[in-house]
Amino acid sequence: MTIFKNLFLTCSFLLLSAQMIAQDTISPVDYDNTYREDQFYVGVTYNLPLGLPEGGEVRGLSGGFQFGFLRDMPINQRRNIAIAIGGGLSIDQFGQNLFIGENNDETTIFRILDSDVNYSRNRFTMAVVEAPIEFRWRTSTASSYKFWRIYTGFRVGYTYWYKATFKQPSNNVSQSDIPEFNPLRLSATLSLGYNTFNFFASYSLSPLFSDATTENGENFDFRALKVGLMFYIL
Repeated sequence: MTIFKNLFLTCSFLLLSAQMIAQDTISPVDYDNTYREDQFYVGVTYNLPLGLPEGGEVRGLSGGFQFGFLRDMPINQRRNIAIAIGGGLSIDQFGQNLFIGENNDETTIFRILDSDVNYSRNRFTMAVVEAPIEFRWRTSTASSYKFWRIYTGFRVGYTYWYKATFKQPSNNVSQSDIPEFNPLRLSATLSLGYNTFNFFASYSLSPLFSDATTENGENFDFRALKVGLMFYIL
């Protein structure tokens, strides 16, 4: 009987000691159930027009500016994986050699400008109100504001203003009513980086113009690839 009693006491002591060691070496993880990454965002991009007619290329200033707000909704206990939705505004300008004008019968002219055409400006500018939707992964915690992030998703937008402008010494053309223009915008986005500075890319899933054809009968699919920097502000 004494042997069983001593064995019981020894096992109890060992179990109690193991529990105390485990408590000293493994700290319990404390998650903040209210932690979110609600953020304002500001971004600048270089805009590269894709799908232009043969001979089309970037000419002059081609860039964009965007800002908005994103509401973060974590979907796991650690709260480092989340879905975010928000709203914002994007202003984009494309400098290229695709002339957009109008014939006397109000049909649209799409023409690639040859290198011997003398002009000072040929741009297409638009302003889009948009709704970003993102799937987010990050290494942040409720107490750490410097972390790695990968945010991917898409943006749905509507172009509420646009204009094509062309200027040369003896001729100025401004077009703000283009039947082929598609005001609905859909783009895929990617943002990744560390802390404040983040690489940003966006690719147009919808073309800027529907059923667009040059004077030579060439169909084209004008889309935009935007690359730049994104800044997130808590």
